[in-house]
Parts: sequence; C-alpha cells; structure tokens
Amino acid sequence: GQLVPDAGEVTLDGSALSSLSEEARRARRLREIGLVFQDFALLDYLDARENVLLPYRLSATLTLDAKARQRAQDLARSTGVADLLGRKPRQLSQGERQRIALCRALVTAPKLVVADEPTGNLDPATAGAAVDLLFEEVAARGASLLVVTHDHGLLPRFDRVLDLGPGA
Repeated sequence: GQLVPDAGEVTLDGSALSSLSEEARRARRLREIGLVFQDFALLDYLDARENVLLPYRLSATLTLDAKARQRAQDLARSTGVADLLGRKPRQLSQGERQRIALCRALVTAPKLVVADEPTGNLDPATAGAAVDLLFEEVAARGASLLVVTHDHGLLPRFDRVLDLGPGA
C-alpha cells in the first residue's frame, strides 16, 4: 500500500490524502497522478498498448473507452512508439520502454506527473522530445510536473529546482 506520513499532511488539490482510505488513495493516485518509474515498471505479460492503458484496468473510477484508447494512441504517436504497441516489453529497447512508461503516466491526463529520471535511457533527440511532451501535457491542463534527475541540462526548463547535493 501507500505510505502515510508519521507527521504533517500530504494534500493533493486541496484535500488531505491521509484522511482517505487506502482504496480511495489508490483510486485517486491512479486517476490524478502519473508516475514514470526509473525502471519503467512495465508488466512483461502485457503488450505495450495494454501497459499504457494499465491505469484504466486498475481503477474502477476510470473508464476505458474509445476516448482513452485514442489518447493512448495519440501519446504513442507523439513519442514515436505507435508502431510498437503490439509488442511485449522484452521486444522493446530501453528507450522504447521509457517512452511507453511516459505514455502510461500521461494517459489519464493527471493533475500531477512525477518522473524519476525520465530521460535516463533516451538519446539526446528523443530525450528532448520526451521532455517537450511532458511539459506540453502538463501545461495543457494546468498540471504540475515533478522530476528527479541528474541531467542538469533539464534544470533551466523548470520554475523551481531543489538541489539535494552530491550523493542524493
């Protein structure tokens, strides 16, 4: 399950998450927070399309309809992986897996996108396109983007940067 703080409060869009049941927190996370994990966290037994649409399978509050499928297709096209949606993760390169993970994080049009090293496995051109997509998607909805990165070239693009120092 998701951890709740020992002290203080975590709020999302004005409501305290710790006041919700674990099930309600999970539903809210799937609906409103897009996550890009450093290791991608793709499921090997699902093809790329099913991995992108996974939040819809995990949450009763999201409806997997034609609009959601079209959004997944559009995101895949914009990241250059539309022709790969029928492949399993093991049939994809590291960079292709990363882009599928980006699509999954964005498919629900979340209010917050949290990305751990989202460009780590991408060549410079693809990395630039991936970051552009992240910024475009969050700007289009007035959402927030939180990125953990060692890529100092990304920092000027952010409104606020926290440097945790060496070894962080």
